[in-house]
Amino acid sequence: MTLPDRPAALALDAADPLAPLRAQFEIPPGLIYLDGNSLGVLPRATAARVQQVVQQEWGQGLIGSWNSAGWMALPQRVGDKIARLVGVGEGEMVCADSTSINLYKVLAAALSIVQADAGAASRRVVLSERSNFPTDLYIAEAICRERGFTLELAEADGIPARLDARVAVLMLTHVNYRSGRMHDMAALSAAAHAAGALAVWDLAHSAGAVPLALARDGADFAIGCGYKYLNGGPGAPAFVWVHPRHAGRFWQPLAGWMGHAAPFEFTPEYRPAAGIARYLCGTPAVLAMAALECGVDTVLAAEPLGGMAALRAKSLALTTLFAELVEARCAGHGLSLVSPREADRRGSQVCLTRTEGGYAIMQALIARGVVGDFRAGSGALPDILRFGFTPLYTRFVDVFDAVEHLHQVLLTGEWRRPEFNRRQAVT
Repeated sequence: MTLPDRPAALALDAADPLAPLRAQFEIPPGLIYLDGNSLGVLPRATAARVQQVVQQEWGQGLIGSWNSAGWMALPQRVGDKIARLVGVGEGEMVCADSTSINLYKVLAAALSIVQADAGAASRRVVLSERSNFPTDLYIAEAICRERGFTLELAEADGIPARLDARVAVLMLTHVNYRSGRMHDMAALSAAAHAAGALAVWDLAHSAGAVPLALARDGADFAIGCGYKYLNGGPGAPAFVWVHPRHAGRFWQPLAGWMGHAAPFEFTPEYRPAAGIARYLCGTPAVLAMAALECGVDTVLAAEPLGGMAALRAKSLALTTLFAELVEARCAGHGLSLVSPREADRRGSQVCLTRTEGGYAIMQALIARGVVGDFRAGSGALPDILRFGFTPLYTRFVDVFDAVEHLHQVLLTGEWRRPEFNRRQAVT
């Protein structure tokens, strides 16, 4: 197989129908940014929009902007936009709080539903993947301790066999943060339901990167963050979805005033709002929500060009090219591919491992203007060099150039320099 050279990569960019979408973003000159799976690039519209909120809506409109500028409706308005990206209906999703807080809400509700169902007394297990993102496991462990459940962990391939009459909830991240491996949501949700369990999905590495159809694929609950492929900015609000058949069954545990049926009645007794609105808690973070809406709009801008299907096709082309170039250009330097080769099992990232120097190699790449990130291993899990490919703004020539920089870092031993081996707080 003949791999493209740099002119061929530039030709792929020239023929790319999604190429104009890159103009939506502020990308520093000369930077190859392959970390959108951790923090998305700044949309050009965001600074002006946030300034408008600060100077006009807050500065001039003051408290009246809750009505005149529509601040109160932001959780629902932005939620409806994200709903278009994940295959659920209008009025079924809200934006609020963080991924961790929303996971706590939906896990509590899911366990309440299971406990209320007849014959469910023996279901005392929350099942998850051993390499799931730690905050998901920590939240699950905490709520299991609180409710008298047990968190059990399995390897990805062993999950179906562990779904038995003891399991109350299957909790998974759709695309694994370490490997980029994508679970079969429909198959695993169906397996959970067949075992009598509910399925909770974290979409942190999926929303805005891969096509989703939560309702069709049997999810019961879903949560996710706004700062990765949705380009909402650092610490952007998260989102939460509950299948309509569950949304009205139980209170979520953080029964704040925004989840009340009528917040401005100011009654001392809590009366939950109908449907997904009860999963709100406190006052919307207006500035952060305005920034998030700009980010979501950058993804929705792909709809006239084929939407999520077109973004997915480009993502697979980018990730496949990167993996093939790495294996060709960096052969003999100890790198191993961790991410699945099969397109239907891979998210929008490529992960590599090396027995020595993973952190320093990534630091050397960053110094060259190629930004990915590093995730430390523990136990049987190896160190990981992660490269995320956001098809809205990543070009084929970026892929080619990034691999050439990686080749040089390995060939010259540049990564051994002391400054690249000093650990920083954020890796």
